[in-house]
Amino acid sequence: MNKTRAATKTKLSGQLTRIHPGLFAHAEAALALLLPFAFPADGELSRYFREHRGIGQQERGFVAETCFYVLRKLRTLSARALLEGGNVTPRRLLLAALIGQGRNLRELEHLLKAEEATWLSAVKGFSDETLSPAERLDLPDWLYTRLLEVFGEETNALARALNISAPLDLRVNLLQGSRESVVEALKGEGLSVEIGQHSPFAVRLREKPALTRHPLFLAGKIEVQDEGSQLLGLLLSPKRGEVVADFCAGAGGKTLLLGMLMKNTGRLYAFDISSRRLEKLKPRLARSGLSNVRPICLDSERDSKLKRLAGKMDRVLVDAPCSGLGTLRRNPDLKWRQTPDSVAELTARQSAILTAAARLVRPGGHLLYATCSLLPEENEGVVQAFFATHPGWTLNEEQRLFPHTHGTDGFYAALVKREG
Repeated sequence: MNKTRAATKTKLSGQLTRIHPGLFAHAEAALALLLPFAFPADGELSRYFREHRGIGQQERGFVAETCFYVLRKLRTLSARALLEGGNVTPRRLLLAALIGQGRNLRELEHLLKAEEATWLSAVKGFSDETLSPAERLDLPDWLYTRLLEVFGEETNALARALNISAPLDLRVNLLQGSRESVVEALKGEGLSVEIGQHSPFAVRLREKPALTRHPLFLAGKIEVQDEGSQLLGLLLSPKRGEVVADFCAGAGGKTLLLGMLMKNTGRLYAFDISSRRLEKLKPRLARSGLSNVRPICLDSERDSKLKRLAGKMDRVLVDAPCSGLGTLRRNPDLKWRQTPDSVAELTARQSAILTAAARLVRPGGHLLYATCSLLPEENEGVVQAFFATHPGWTLNEEQRLFPHTHGTDGFYAALVKREG
């Protein structure tokens, strides 16, 4: 692919010279689906695009990027929507978002109804200094208060980093190729490529090309995975020939990483309670070249299938279900969907999962408890509660990653050892 074609494929909303009324209507309809926050935003957008297959790739990029911009900036955009006696509607939020993304009134005048030009002029002159700190940082009040308690003076920098769209991180599958060869191939397509700062197999793209049909992806040489997530596998550090489990495998991103680190040897179990998620692992396994992975669907963390494996695992990864508040760069809807009550429910579930996974670990073996949450109650709190009821376990190492300091999603990880 030549550089011109590659550049064309990666254009998004900021490069659309004109937004036609039909495209704006699609964005308005899609945003209306997202704003009740009943379901994950990425899934709802995917469903909208499946139902409207006539929308082109570049136009889909505009709809997705603009809707997610609204979700990131919802409180400040809502304040602008209310100017001139207005209401908070998907239409007003989108128009205010386009102004926030750098569009001028002349570029938007063909989309405007009567009186909207006057309102948008007020939007351009609006100052966020009139808003509360939580509003300025586009956080719900409860979350701003909690982050302030935990991070103090770092809260502003953290919140601003969470409100910036994440780059596209890839993990190179070293079983199928080298990072150098992948970087060379991507640069040859005119893409802006950086090697990861922390992971030895991470590659970062500033553009966001479609990868599902890319030759490197189809050959199993690359997988989409945040660099912080890659570091979790390095912290667990599975070895050749070991017996390892990914206890909450999902679609298997970390499973594939662990299998690569094990050099496709030993036994690697991928457990999950969702057969649908495990089904998504199968084509990824086929591309990866791994043959040591055994996907197993559980009915719960107490499934009887786990009993025969008790005390036999060298290493277990528990990437626990969590609030996901460390991933707001990618999933901004989560800050509006989570509540203090939902976090409390999650901590109880996390403790139950950690206890169940610990039963699999042999004496002398290791367990890595990890979340993509920023909240201590889901992280250190769960680990300390585990220690209080499980003598004979010790903390080896803790790792905390944040977007404003590491350039990754927010992660917590604790490597614990079961003494002999």
